[in-house]
Amino acid sequence: SPSTLCSCMQGLSMEDIMTEKQAIGTWVAALGAKKATPGGGAAGAVAAAIGAASGAMAAIYTTRKKDEESGVAADARALAESLNAAAVTCIKIADEDASAYAALQASWKDASMSPEDKAKVEATALDVPVRLVKLCHEQSTAVNNFLPKCNPNITSDAKVAIHLLAGSARAAYQTVMVNKPPEALNKELQALLKNMAAHEASILPQ
Repeated sequence: SPSTLCSCMQGLSMEDIMTEKQAIGTWVAALGAKKATPGGGAAGAVAAAIGAASGAMAAIYTTRKKDEESGVAADARALAESLNAAAVTCIKIADEDASAYAALQASWKDASMSPEDKAKVEATALDVPVRLVKLCHEQSTAVNNFLPKCNPNITSDAKVAIHLLAGSARAAYQTVMVNKPPEALNKELQALLKNMAAHEASILPQ
């Protein structure tokens, strides 16, 4: 059960409870438990990692003989490498989100913390989801641009990547809003979300 899995995790080291070290079932159980972390921010980051990995698979399957001859295979390998690296970064962001929220929670209760230190904690809490939104936009745009060249037998997996990355960006944006971004940053992120929504709309049946 989720409570049993989560209680088992209590005696583990910080390294052991890192997202990349956990089986997905254990991590999902922890997400669904009555505890502060992992939370929605980490959930969005893990979803983004899965989306990026799905796109990487679509890209690496676009390395057939005909793709080699046309030159598409080189682009496909470069995209797969970029997406796989992004997936690793997203998993790290999941842990950064948990750490940032824990620090933010602590700052609310620490009367001795200076205003400057509290501002740094708040800035970090904002920066984590902002980076995730931007990363999702960068990678989903790359997959969208690659789609016309993608192996037609696996385009659905590329589209899964676009949808998951866009959804993860929207999820991260919700965490951004909780942390009260400056208006200029808010507008910048909204523009990225609209761009990703357009990508999604273009691959859905009309």
